[in-house]
Amino acid sequence: MVWHIIGYTVAVLAGLAIGFFIARKYMMNYLKKNPPINEQMLRMMMMQMGMKPSQKKINQMMKAMENQQSK
Repeated sequence: MVWHIIGYTVAVLAGLAIGFFIARKYMMNYLKKNPPINEQMLRMMMMQMGMKPSQKKINQMMKAMENQQSK
């Protein structure tokens, strides 16, 4: 009876550890393939939409995106 509880506990802990490392690896690969938007990408998107981006406008949009991500 005690060995079953110890076995289940070890299995759960091992599953959590393995799941953590798999999720970490997946997220690292995802961020490598799809980097978050930076100022250069934002400037190109604005130019493609026909806007002339000023540094002030880019800074405002970057700050708005950071605020949105933190919520």
